[in-house]
Parts: sequence; C-alpha cells; structure tokens
Amino acid sequence: MSPTQTLPGQTVLGLETSCDETAAAVVRRAADGGVEVLSSVVASQIAQHAPYGGVVPEIAARAHVESIDLIAERALAEAGLGYGDLTGVAATAGPGLVGGVMVGLSFGKAAALARGLPLVAVNHLEGHAVSARLAADLPYPFLLLLVSGGHCQLLSVAGVGACRRLGSTIDDAAGEAFDKIAKTLGLPYPGGPALEQLAQGGEAERFPLPRALLGRKDCDFSFSGLKTAAARLAEGLSTAADRRDLAASVQAAIARQLAERSDRAMVAYAREQEGRNLRFVVAGGVAANAAVRERLTEAAAARGFSFTAPPLRYCTDNAAMIALAGAERLALGMSDPLDAPARPRWPLDAAAAAHNPTHVPGRKGAKA
Repeated sequence: MSPTQTLPGQTVLGLETSCDETAAAVVRRAADGGVEVLSSVVASQIAQHAPYGGVVPEIAARAHVESIDLIAERALAEAGLGYGDLTGVAATAGPGLVGGVMVGLSFGKAAALARGLPLVAVNHLEGHAVSARLAADLPYPFLLLLVSGGHCQLLSVAGVGACRRLGSTIDDAAGEAFDKIAKTLGLPYPGGPALEQLAQGGEAERFPLPRALLGRKDCDFSFSGLKTAAARLAEGLSTAADRRDLAASVQAAIARQLAERSDRAMVAYAREQEGRNLRFVVAGGVAANAAVRERLTEAAAARGFSFTAPPLRYCTDNAAMIALAGAERLALGMSDPLDAPARPRWPLDAAAAAHNPTHVPGRKGAKA
C-alpha cells in the first residue's frame, strides 16, 4: 500500500465475515472527515452454533457463503444506493477464522473487479480501532483498549494504520474468558452476555479469584488462571444464588484487571503525550458489558482522560467499522491489489509482534 494524494469524500461498501456474523454496511465519509452510516446489516449465526456451545469454523464458513450476496444487496438497498454510487469496497482480510475471511474478501474482490472499484483489505482489528469514530467526533491520536472474544490489547493509535502495542494478553482474551466461564456455569451460547445477565444482583466479593501477573509492571493481560479457578468453583455450586455470586465475582475480576492495566497504559501514554490528547477509547465486544464500561470510565476519569466507546451496535463485529476503515484509507489514496491474501493472524503492530510475539506457532496462544 502506498499513499498518493488526499481524495474527496468516500462512499464505501464494507464486508465483515471474520467469525460468526455475516455483515455488510455502507458508510459515507465526507471530505471534512464527517461520517454517516447509511446502512448496517448483520446476520447472526447464533442459532447454528448454539448446539455446540461455541463457533464451529466449518459451519461459519458455509453460512457466510450462503448469505453474503443477500446481505450485501440488502445493505445497498437500505442505503438507497447501487454499486455505481460507491467509491470503493472494503472487506475484512484477517485476522479471524480464515474460511470465513476468504468468503467476504472474495466477494469484495469480485465486486471491486466487476465494477472497477478500488479494494481495501482491512485488518479486522483496525476496524475495531476506528469503530468509536462511527458515532463520535474522535480525532487522532488516542489510547485504545481493544477487548473482545479473540483479542485483548492496549494500543497507542496515532492515525490510520499507525498503531503501537503497549500491552496484550499472554494467553486468553477477556471475551474468551467470559464465554468459557459461562459455559462451565451451564449458560447458553453466546456466554458473555448470558454471564452478565446472571451476574445482576450477585455478590461480587464473595468468591476470591486469582489476580494475574502481580509481580509485573507492564500492561500485559492474563485470564487463564482466572478461567481455571472459576471453572473449579463452578463444579461445587448447587444453588442459583451461588451461581449468581460467582458470575458477579468473575465479571468484577475481569473488569478490575482491564482497569488496572489500562491505568498503567494511561500513565505511560500521558507522559509520552506531555499531558495532551488524553483520550481513552474502548472497543470490541466486551466493551458492551456495562460493569466493564463503568470500571473503565472511572479509571479514565481518575487520570484525566476522556472516555469514548462505540454504541453497543458497533461494539460487536459489524461491517460499518470495516467500511469506515476502508474509507479512511481511500481518503489517503491507499488501496490493495486483488491478490491481497486472507490472513488468520495479522497484528496491528507488526514490529512489536516480531520483537515480542504473543503467539508462538505450534503452541496455544492469544488469537491476536
């Protein structure tokens, strides 16, 4: 990718198929940077995966194949536009379940080729990074906590494609911990929202849960110990009140760790920025959790940071964030060739990933 010149407003069709949602959206980015979501369509696969208690990659890929063309057509219809009104097509190219990624990316390539439009192969994580800009006037730079089922990272975001990793999970992501603990409690898929609902009215201090990496002063996360401890506690519970208290304790423990690491990152970020541009953004599916939002809002206020999170509809996977990421790149004259690959792994900060990888091939590791 090589930037050429700043271009006028962009109207982009975005496609997202990295996991278990088939999504398409049309987003218009004005020349002055203003953003308008013209449509956002998401087809969930919850019913297909529920019997298995989690996402089955083969089922997900097949479901994407069956619905991608209809979802894209619906997004254009709801926007009142046709392909001739677009200035580009953006599709998730990774990271994610590569079978699903290939479906959306291939559809995007076909649409771009057939209509003579530029293609932007979007990093799914960059989509989450810009998702708060869909509904808020949020200038660069900012500090980002990206927290979802597959990813948990703290990033300094200086601009389009300019992300520097400050911390990452060394094992499970926060959303993955939510889902797996929910499964041990016998809750239905998807587990995160079900656990949040169960936790309402629970005693969050009843069950002592381990606090990870206490001897370290960096911004990395670890949720595997918490997940294991909660699973063992769940085996001995017999009443609804016990389960409710454990759910509340788990939720509080995850929120606490996210807030503690974010606080460390805020201190370092504020020092680098010399007290300016103190903006804290939380994005990803776990950002929809009310207890997590409350704890992070308090942490940001204590350090003098503003707090921004996307509307709930843009926290989980959606195509509007992919369309916006594509539009921002197109506005800088950046696009991709039609042979852009689908990637199961694709770090936002390639330098940090090479120097200090969170995933070692052949071993179980963080999905980022």
